[in-house]
Amino acid sequence: MENTQNPQQAYAMPRIGDTAPDFEALTTKGKIKFSDYAPGKWVVMFSHPADFTPVCTTEMSGFAQRKGEFDALNTELIGLSIDSIHAHLGWVQNVRENTGIYFDFPIIADLDMKVAKLYGMLQPNESETAAVRAVFFIDPDKKIRLIMYYPLNVGRNMDEILRALDALQVSDKHRVAMPLDWKRGEKVIVPPPKSLDELNARLADQTLEKVDWYLAKKELQN
Repeated sequence: MENTQNPQQAYAMPRIGDTAPDFEALTTKGKIKFSDYAPGKWVVMFSHPADFTPVCTTEMSGFAQRKGEFDALNTELIGLSIDSIHAHLGWVQNVRENTGIYFDFPIIADLDMKVAKLYGMLQPNESETAAVRAVFFIDPDKKIRLIMYYPLNVGRNMDEILRALDALQVSDKHRVAMPLDWKRGEKVIVPPPKSLDELNARLADQTLEKVDWYLAKKELQN
């Protein structure tokens, strides 16, 4: 019988709210089992198409240079590409020798494409053998909270990755939502009322910046 499977359905595509698929893998920091990795911390896991390539080098360098900002947000980094551990180590050392930048976070050696397939990092219409530039934001409960996908020829925006991570954490802590382009220190959106009593309380609240009853902002108190 002819195989009529759509190539776009060939690999799993985890969704926001799913538990992050578990795996064991060899990395530049040793073997890890993801379900046991970084307890109590957020994880940003990101894939790149290949070692020793120009766009990937700029991106990995960006993650490395701003690792302190991820540390400050209680977040661990994990990279991935469909390369061997020896290629990863050679690339890390090559970049360190040429630029002084050290990729001091685990990079998964995914030669069998096991993890890439689990996370939908292989997009057949883009490439069957190279992972696209995916970014998974995973909370301490191992839930996927945000997913970004970029094509092979466009690098990611590190400012946006950090902004989104900060927004997720602040939203969780204060039970609020974030408006367009939100950055730390700016007003946040208060969830809309769900009853008449809440609506009347909202209308009477003079501490809120109200566009209308359903859209109100406030400043967060530290």
